[in-house]
Amino acid sequence: MLDLFDLNGQTALITGGARGIGQAIAIGLAEAGADIILVLRNTSQTQTKLAIEALGRRCWTYEADLGNADAVSHIIATVTAQHSFEILVNVAGIQRRIAAQDFPQAVYDEVLQVNLGSTFILCRDTGKYWLQHGIQGRIVNTASLSSFQGGINMAAYSASKGAVLQLTKALSNEWASRGIRVNAIAPGYIATDMNVDTRTNQDTTYFDSITTRIPQGRWGTPEEFKGPAVFLASRASSYITGETIVVDGGWMAR
Repeated sequence: MLDLFDLNGQTALITGGARGIGQAIAIGLAEAGADIILVLRNTSQTQTKLAIEALGRRCWTYEADLGNADAVSHIIATVTAQHSFEILVNVAGIQRRIAAQDFPQAVYDEVLQVNLGSTFILCRDTGKYWLQHGIQGRIVNTASLSSFQGGINMAAYSASKGAVLQLTKALSNEWASRGIRVNAIAPGYIATDMNVDTRTNQDTTYFDSITTRIPQGRWGTPEEFKGPAVFLASRASSYITGETIVVDGGWMAR
């Protein structure tokens, strides 16, 4: 049974692997046997790379600004000039909380490019590479609770994550018959660097209102994404495609 989750001999390309959920997923895939390619905004961030290499796996890093569509459009060609890979995990994302009526166009465009634009470009270029080389690959995108719920003061983020969910379905529809599976993971409220201010604010009203609504009674941790990511990247999920797994402690069931 455990062989179904074995990623030995596989290579995964991951964005957003410097910290938080992306870092945990990168390490989790390495623990399952995969070598890792990290696409980072700054390659001086070596913590994840060192952790992967400590497991005896290989790790390569490439620098790119995912907010720059032109830069993103060169990533796959640059990577595949040196490496082949069978797994793509799009984790990188940003959030900007601004009232909708005051949302600056430039900020809206930034959020859409990082969260949706880069995901589309990397999926498109990876899919083309895999189809050309007969590789039966697996893509794991990162959706959100905001793929289902609009939220407040997060119009751009919600729009981007709703689109990621539908992009996942659309790509699966086109590529499933050709051996490429496309799925997504939708995180709930997870304790990461991005929300440390919410969790440590002396006024705990907002934090408490969220926590009490989560059936498990707590926020998730990045490490809890290792299992879902390995599952979707491995043969264990061989007949699953076009789906979004919600990892939220039961939030969406309320």
